[in-house]
Amino acid sequence: MPQKVQGVIARAKDAPVELTTIVIPDPGAGEAVVRIQACGVCHTDLHYRNGGINDEFPFLLGHEAAGIVEQVGPGVTEVAPGDYVILNWRAVCGQCRACLRGRPWYCFATHNATQRMTLEDGTELSPALGIGAFAEKTLVAAGQCTKVDRAAAPEAAGLLGCGVMAGIGAAINTGGVTRGDTVAVFGCGGVGDAAIMGAALAGAGTIIAVDVEDTKLEWAKGAGATHTVNSSSTDPVEAIRELTGGFGADVVIDAVGRPETYKQAFYARDLAGVVVLVGVPNPTMTLELPLADVFGRGGALKSSWYGDCLPSRDFPLLIDLYLQGRLDLDAFVSERIGLGDIEAAFTKMHDGAVLRSVVVLEGTTA
Repeated sequence: MPQKVQGVIARAKDAPVELTTIVIPDPGAGEAVVRIQACGVCHTDLHYRNGGINDEFPFLLGHEAAGIVEQVGPGVTEVAPGDYVILNWRAVCGQCRACLRGRPWYCFATHNATQRMTLEDGTELSPALGIGAFAEKTLVAAGQCTKVDRAAAPEAAGLLGCGVMAGIGAAINTGGVTRGDTVAVFGCGGVGDAAIMGAALAGAGTIIAVDVEDTKLEWAKGAGATHTVNSSSTDPVEAIRELTGGFGADVVIDAVGRPETYKQAFYARDLAGVVVLVGVPNPTMTLELPLADVFGRGGALKSSWYGDCLPSRDFPLLIDLYLQGRLDLDAFVSERIGLGDIEAAFTKMHDGAVLRSVVVLEGTTA
């Protein structure tokens, strides 16, 4: 039987979000219904509300989530009812050219649930990143569920579903940070601080955080930055060179996603160094660089999709590190809120007042 639950939707561009009743169908082949325990408020959700992703309104928002599998459809073997899972938005297909070449983290045919959740009047909803987890329950493809240790607090674990994984993966998976490397990170919000944590986990010797706000630079120190640069008053390229013996950093991560910060990242790296773009630019942005500099400086310019993660591999590993006290996911949780508080959380996020507001639903003990 279809279920009626409470969920938060964006009905029209730039309109305030609404808490309303949504209808969850029974899971079909390859699908699962998940009872949401916690879901982070990510900047991508605000992009959806503001029409910055596409115009397929109304959207069911939310995607950084952890919860309990309640039902599964025919043919599902990955998870079973009662499993504690983190949701991901890139369920790999196993059949595309990337998967068949042994690179499933680049899967070109990731998938979501086939059926749509709806409003009570039958209006189909577009779930944010194929998840839609600002709701008591949601319908996803079973491959979007990654089983993890149920000892992990859901408000922390769910953050691996997007921003934290994107940052950690940008450093470790995409950037290839290793022992003794020098690393610079532009932008010290949730993704940037996660990149700093990832660099520290990998054994980087010098980690330089760059931002225009002193508050965020203090957050970066807590994440593991060894040095900070306020780029509103200091040239970050010169500062990074000075802190790295005049050479530049081995790996520079742009967690902002603007042409200005990307150029700074490009020139702040050492010869043959790596630049990683993990901040998401808007479609109107363009970049101009002297081709001779691109050639002459060597190295690699990379984009990081979701931290180039493989959820089945990375989520359980990172949860284990969290439970061992080696990865402080709790540090990202600035506040715990209810489903009715999301519009206010968007304002706090836009103002840079929080790393993550996390919606916590009842029954969050895994």
